[in-house]
Amino acid sequence: MTVSFKLSNDYWQNLQVTPQDVEDLHTILFERETPLTMRELVTEFIEMRVRAEKQAEEKKRASGGQTYLPKNKYSIGDGLIFPALEWKQGRVSAVRSGVNPSIESFDVITVEFEDQSSRMFAAGLASHVLNDAPADVPSEEDPVTSIAMNEFGAAIAKKLEASFSVDDGLVKIAGSWFPRALLVDINQGQLNLVEAVLDMAGGEPLPTTELMKDTELPTGDNPKLVEFSLNHALQEDERFDEVGPVGQTLWCLRRLEPDFVREIPPQLIYTHQEHDRSVLTPEMLALETQLEDELTEGSESSREEVDSVTITLIYPHLRAGTLPVSQRTRKLFPTAYETPRVRFTLIDGKTGQAIPAWVVLEHGYVFGLREWYKAHQLIPGSLVEVRKGEKSGEVIVEAKTQRSSKDWVRTVMVGSDGGFVFATLKQPITAEFNDRMVVHVPDFKALDPIWEKRRTFDDLLLMVMRELSKSNPQGHVHAQELYAAMNLVRRVPPAPIFSALETNPKFKHVGDMHFRLDEETES
Repeated sequence: MTVSFKLSNDYWQNLQVTPQDVEDLHTILFERETPLTMRELVTEFIEMRVRAEKQAEEKKRASGGQTYLPKNKYSIGDGLIFPALEWKQGRVSAVRSGVNPSIESFDVITVEFEDQSSRMFAAGLASHVLNDAPADVPSEEDPVTSIAMNEFGAAIAKKLEASFSVDDGLVKIAGSWFPRALLVDINQGQLNLVEAVLDMAGGEPLPTTELMKDTELPTGDNPKLVEFSLNHALQEDERFDEVGPVGQTLWCLRRLEPDFVREIPPQLIYTHQEHDRSVLTPEMLALETQLEDELTEGSESSREEVDSVTITLIYPHLRAGTLPVSQRTRKLFPTAYETPRVRFTLIDGKTGQAIPAWVVLEHGYVFGLREWYKAHQLIPGSLVEVRKGEKSGEVIVEAKTQRSSKDWVRTVMVGSDGGFVFATLKQPITAEFNDRMVVHVPDFKALDPIWEKRRTFDDLLLMVMRELSKSNPQGHVHAQELYAAMNLVRRVPPAPIFSALETNPKFKHVGDMHFRLDEETES
């Protein structure tokens, strides 16, 4: 009989990280003198726990008495352990002769277990499948560690992270941990040299290895240790910002980062509008997901894996030179362990042009596309495809361009009094567009006075609805049209607009997501 060592799911689900666990991981880090990622530390932790539990099991087996084998004879008071019952321990409380005409003489023993239960077993049987002493299955055939890592690794990582975060003896840089006591001293002069190197780079982020060469830091026998120490010193200095995606450590001077990376572009600033999401219809929720607005709350669809997403540009993003990082598109852009700003490269899908860009994770947008938008003459409503790049840290962006031609599209005209109207006019079109969201803006700056007036949400919504109604003989406006037009004059996500359409009596639903103004209520 063979037995394999196992640890129940409850063991891993309910375990608590102890001070001894943390001390043991400290020891591993000290011995290796190499920073370890949390995944590596979780693997070490699981292996330590498995070794400890195996040792405890072996000790328990050795102290529990004889291993029960049916061929042996037992007396009252004998201590027994039962491999087939997960190594339960018990004591013989009674012995009697067994009766079975087909079997020669044997005994029946009664065993009382530690939990006060009792069971009867055969003894003195010369032939039985359990008469061979149990043998442990080799560890490679019983991958306790890999099973625990796959099923419980993420939960264990959170527990270790919580314990490490309050441990002053450890420091974390770009997802790796290391003992503070082993850090190499980096002086102010060396940090000043790093600043000069990054200054010369003109805002282009550089990896730590390049900074080490240019500042002539002694690497000694362990360059990884020096690299980690420099990373820690840079992290503690407010002049520097770590902007690399997961797997890369890149440093930049904060003062050389673009303004709209360090602060939100004015056109993307959203003043929260109270609304009731519960009134949104299934059709509205589906449309909300399709619009890829970065301000939309997460949904079930955000769990889907995506390779590409086609985005319809709205005015605020076109004006700011940004792309929305919605719940779905987030999966296409680089992420980071800690930094809220990630420097990466966009690749034009048609020309192969490399475009330096930034993901501002905290506020949900990609910055760096203003000149690219201008080069392609995109307008609000133009379609842009975003898809995974071939290399790590790259994302492909492609405008659905076409030969320039004139087409009849909705155009916004702004008066000197700050009023605006919509008219259908022939305009030059260079890219495919969304019919319901396209709005040609002859002069972006002409819209600024409307933004600066800061009218209330309700007033602006009625103004936009009224003007859009004039372009349709029936006075009907689709919710998607209203969303696109509303964002010409104020940054607002779909939900507050859709909620107002459902709750404000001035709006009447006429079917298929179309609404009109109630004439009597309006008057």
